Amino acid sequence: MIRRFSIFAAFAIFLAACGGTNASDSGTAHPVILTSTTVLADITRHIVADRFQVESLLPIGSDPHSYQPTPQDMAKVSQSQLIIVNGAGYEQFLAPLLENADGDRTLIEASAGINPRKEANGIDPHIWLDPDLVIHYVENIRDALTRIDPSGESVYKSNAEAYDAELKNLDGWIAEQVNQIPAGKRLLVTNHEAFGYFAERYGFTIVGTVIESFSSDAAPSAQQLAALIDQIRSSGAPAIFLDASDNASLAHQIADETGVQVVTDLHLESLTNGEPAATYIDMMKYNVTRIVDALK
Repeated sequence: MIRRFSIFAAFAIFLAACGGTNASDSGTAHPVILTSTTVLADITRHIVADRFQVESLLPIGSDPHSYQPTPQDMAKVSQSQLIIVNGAGYEQFLAPLLENADGDRTLIEASAGINPRKEANGIDPHIWLDPDLVIHYVENIRDALTRIDPSGESVYKSNAEAYDAELKNLDGWIAEQVNQIPAGKRLLVTNHEAFGYFAERYGFTIVGTVIESFSSDAAPSAQQLAALIDQIRSSGAPAIFLDASDNASLAHQIADETGVQVVTDLHLESLTNGEPAATYIDMMKYNVTRIVDALK
């Protein structure tokens, strides 16, 4: 069971078991913070520096919408004291692990306090695709770390401020790149409904999606695909954008009907092992470059 008791109380036990409340003391093994995704792991590492180890439950390249947990995942969750999740209903794969894991743990929702987009298909969890909203992630993670490890407050505050500055620079860079696309051509067709926050931030219109769901694991009907083909033709959208983990077969069928380009190598749900998306900022820059090149 998950007991949402005091964050400080939970981690006081955790840190004590690891040899003290200062995770950076010489000779002390660094406690492990578990995150649900590689994106959250990268964001968290920017804040904790060397005071904690940070591990992602999801491996690089995995799609959380279709991920099947392993026995090793159960062991990691059972041994964990703190798990940082995206929230907004994103971590469906995590529910059975939490239900069956031994011990107690504290969950931190990185997106806490953000008003999520509500669509016909539910709540859109893909908040991190707007760097301006990721600043709220940073604040939530910083505050949680400060509560569990007060001696590291100055480190967390300084690192969070530095990373916030990087995120603001990223936001400005994306806006400059998008400005290369004429306003009338800022049209997105995607595999599933993942670009709502990105589109809202940078002035794109979402023409349609191959899968009318926030999950890439859903299946469209023949009527939905026919409607999307009509939408692409009437809008003049030149491309369909997919995550590298998506099944591209339906997108290619639609492309055969409409003559559009299929971009199959975006990274929306996971970082990569090295280039082109080794960090969250690298991931966003790569995705934006691919989108701009296809639309301008």
